[in-house]
Amino acid sequence: MEHFDCVVIGGGMVGAASALTLAQLGLKVALVEKFTPQDFSAEQPLDLRVSAISLASQNLLIQVGAWQQIKQWRCCPYKRLGVWEYESAYTEFDADNIEQSHLGHIVENRLIQLALWQNITAMSNIQTFCPESLLSLKQDDNKATLTLTNSVVTAKLVIGADGAQSKVRQMSAIGMTGWDYPQSAMLINVETSMCQQDITWQKFSPTGPVAFLPLPGKSSLGGYASLVWYHQRDEITRLASLSNSQLQQEILKCFPAQLGDIKVLAKGDFKLTRRHANTYQHKRVLLLGDAAHTINPMAGQGVNLGFKDVLALQHVIAEAIGNGDVWHDEAVLARYEKMRRKDNLLMMSTMDALYASFSHPSPLIKVARNLALLAVNKVPVLNSTIKNKALAYACGL
Repeated sequence: MEHFDCVVIGGGMVGAASALTLAQLGLKVALVEKFTPQDFSAEQPLDLRVSAISLASQNLLIQVGAWQQIKQWRCCPYKRLGVWEYESAYTEFDADNIEQSHLGHIVENRLIQLALWQNITAMSNIQTFCPESLLSLKQDDNKATLTLTNSVVTAKLVIGADGAQSKVRQMSAIGMTGWDYPQSAMLINVETSMCQQDITWQKFSPTGPVAFLPLPGKSSLGGYASLVWYHQRDEITRLASLSNSQLQQEILKCFPAQLGDIKVLAKGDFKLTRRHANTYQHKRVLLLGDAAHTINPMAGQGVNLGFKDVLALQHVIAEAIGNGDVWHDEAVLARYEKMRRKDNLLMMSTMDALYASFSHPSPLIKVARNLALLAVNKVPVLNSTIKNKALAYACGL
């Protein structure tokens, strides 16, 4: 039986990043994951699962040594964000307004994970258990004992970063609140007639928004993009059943002219849910990322919130070590939830408010929300305060 300072369950983006940040503090870390990340080659098609990585998340990836590799592989920077329901109320956020070169990057999730794992293998104080799964978790006054598929390990701290269906959360008897949204979403990778763009946009409609995320590379048509289509569940199910050529025609009918001509390459769909753990801590167990909170993906903040969790935990433990405190004491670990719960709840509630506002059928509310977008864009004092502060917050600055 081997003992670790910390065992991280889940080797995805958030789990891998947490393992690296804790190892950087000198802790002995174990990382448990079912699947080894797939190696990269430039010939591989762009994956459907991408994230809009904020400036704050980029800084974390730089800190753990993963960002340089991601840039060498492929990613797409964007410096503008457009939002509208009617063209007359079009609002655009620009990196220049907050004195930044860009707002973020669109990156394939698997490349983020792979770059993190490459740095994990270079750390002498991280041991990977892969392929392994968590079978049981027990806690006493001195340690947590974890039974894995082929091993038994103990730890002073257990990190649950194993996603929305977290076994760590379930085995720790931590409850959740939340609901399913009446809509689903579809991810569609396309070739576009336009070359790589520096803007990501979202157009709202009564049935839900449609969104455009630029992707890296040059195609025979021009460039690549990821489209996100929100709609009622039955309609998304119907769209997902179409052939690529049939779906292409539906997209050209329903997406705005800004999209241009496209060719569908790949597609996938998923349900929209909101979940929030009743607590992020149970004795020596802490929840991070989707294990603690899932959010409406409308603004692409899911993984960025998870990376904020990672940074907060590193800060709490580093501060405790620096002050000579017992870093794994339950009272010390409780500071992590105090730092993160309010911010996560604020972002979740903000996304729900936007979702409710733009899906409300009332003509009066429709007029009000478009006037609000127009005012934010046209009134100088609002443009320089509300708009830019919201943009800086979304970027994690």
